[in-house]
Amino acid sequence: MPRFVLIGLVEPTSPDNQAAFDEWFIGQHVEDTARCPNFVRGAAYKLAGGHLGSEPVSRYLSVYEVEAPSYEEAEKTLNAWQRDPDAWPGRAHHTATREKYGAIPMRIAGSGWYELQTEYPPRP
Repeated sequence: MPRFVLIGLVEPTSPDNQAAFDEWFIGQHVEDTARCPNFVRGAAYKLAGGHLGSEPVSRYLSVYEVEAPSYEEAEKTLNAWQRDPDAWPGRAHHTATREKYGAIPMRIAGSGWYELQTEYPPRP
């Protein structure tokens, strides 16, 4: 089965929304997304420092490992999963947190699907 990663470069919508971002995105959204069928795992990272003097485009990075026939199929499955209010028992809490803040407390600086080309050491 082909393997992909879905990368998200995200930020809180404003400095005032940091707590909302931490609660909703870091505390809930990564788990919610990683529970989607075909998703193997999800993780969020906070920028620790720049590399080679470049200016980072985002302070937060989300990475989801996915096994699916194609990225189009993975995207279709993810979209259906995220629309389903009963996808898993924790969805109600995730939705309630978003509603508490009146909107999703993040902006997306960039995202995309990447297909595995090589890795070392290879996974079994």
